[in-house]
Amino acid sequence: MAPESKLCLVTGATGYIGGRLVPELLAAGYRVRVMSRTKAKLRDYPWAAEVEIAEADAQDAEAVTAACLGVDVVYYLIHAIGTGKDFEHTDRRTAQTVATAASEAGVSRIVYLGGLLPENEELSAHLRSRAEVGEILQHSGVPTIVLRAAVILGSGSASFEMLRYLTERLPAMITPRWVRSRIQPIAIRDVLRYLVGAAEIPPAVSRAFDIGGPDVLDYREMMRRYAAVAGLPRRLIVPVPVLTPWWSAHWVGLVTPVPNSIARPLVESLRNTVVCREHDIAEYVPDPPGGLLGFDRSVQLALNRIQEYDVPTRWSSASVAGAPSDPLPTDPDWAGGSLYVDERCREVAASPQALWRIVEGIGGEHGWYSLPLAWWLRGLLDRLVGGVGLRRGRRHPFDLYVGEALDFWRVEEIDEPNLLRLRAEMRVPGLAWLELRIEVEDGRTLYRQRALFHPHGLLGQLYWWSVAPFHGIVFGSMARNIGQAAENLGIPQGLASPDPRSRGRRPLEPPAEGFAPGFPRMLSRGAVDD
Repeated sequence: MAPESKLCLVTGATGYIGGRLVPELLAAGYRVRVMSRTKAKLRDYPWAAEVEIAEADAQDAEAVTAACLGVDVVYYLIHAIGTGKDFEHTDRRTAQTVATAASEAGVSRIVYLGGLLPENEELSAHLRSRAEVGEILQHSGVPTIVLRAAVILGSGSASFEMLRYLTERLPAMITPRWVRSRIQPIAIRDVLRYLVGAAEIPPAVSRAFDIGGPDVLDYREMMRRYAAVAGLPRRLIVPVPVLTPWWSAHWVGLVTPVPNSIARPLVESLRNTVVCREHDIAEYVPDPPGGLLGFDRSVQLALNRIQEYDVPTRWSSASVAGAPSDPLPTDPDWAGGSLYVDERCREVAASPQALWRIVEGIGGEHGWYSLPLAWWLRGLLDRLVGGVGLRRGRRHPFDLYVGEALDFWRVEEIDEPNLLRLRAEMRVPGLAWLELRIEVEDGRTLYRQRALFHPHGLLGQLYWWSVAPFHGIVFGSMARNIGQAAENLGIPQGLASPDPRSRGRRPLEPPAEGFAPGFPRMLSRGAVDD
């Protein structure tokens, strides 16, 4: 069957790998269907108009079977890491659902990206679950290719962000013994090439393949070589035997943006030796002319992406388990409870365009325009209780799309240049939103800001009333400073607002002084990845 006539279903399309695989499949001539719980999450992806979208929860057997109908290749890119202690059970149940659905729908091939496995070592829970998922898919009756990779080097991956922040922030560190474990990392570019190539492996082939780059290193050497590539002084690294994975994960959680729920299974996996035992995949997907990317080149490409603000997906692209997914309620007595609102309105002596640039650029390195210490402390408290904290930052300093993470919020709605609505993913006893709205009345630019909270039980009520006294300071100064920042941009009122139909792809004029350089450059079809 010719590649252009094959239909590929990508599960986990809003995740780090899935969001990058879709444009590569399109560039290779495949038709693509993506599976997501809600279509709205995919609205602002640059490839959204070029794919079919199937709404389905991965644990809903009927919906998944419907999504698989007519599909030739299913890419299984779902995992439950970070969802809590029962993530192995969730992984198992989801894999069984998709395996059965693919078989019943007559799918010709399943492709799964799993974890590289050690020999004669006790597996971490993360690697054990990855191995079990691969076995479930291989026993589905559908020819299955399992690609087993270790650390993936690419801008925005959780493993790369751990390496990056640990190395950049700590010139000297005491480390656990796992920094001596041997690892064979692989560049995200090579992972995507193998994933696309797997669609054309003959149907008679159903097996696992080890994939890795040309370098085998331990984590200590990876940190030192990262420092060299990044132009940092040589790092002093002293391994000690007393740091358990639990302590290591909390340390990673404090130093890096990766929360404990994800850091712990990743750290536990680093104690295993993960080195390829074969390179049979080259028989079906030959190495590129220049060979596989080595560690240093992979790091340099990833850093280039970060410096150019050209990171199409990040580890935080996927939703956080346990975070509220309910849309903003419109009824104050929604669900029979209370909806508390802190509302501010301010006239701004600037154009809607100038104000929108401040609104859409909020968070990350730009901050929240009020009491930085208070926001930092709130983020720290969230990390200490197992939340995501404030350090997830932004994918891009000026551009947002629906569904992506923004510090401890997630973008729920964008109506450019009128509305930005954020849904809280910090740990709170209830549901919370922050809504930033721009209106024009009688030629005047108005900025409206609403913080909304729907409490859960008595604890939620107590939480709201305990923080309510501080809202006047935090949210009041936030509204005032956002307006002032827009006025300082110097874009005169009456200047035409950007066309909302062009969001995420529009050219923008150079930023005003005081803003970081870099503007939206979303990956187009077939763009070379890091």
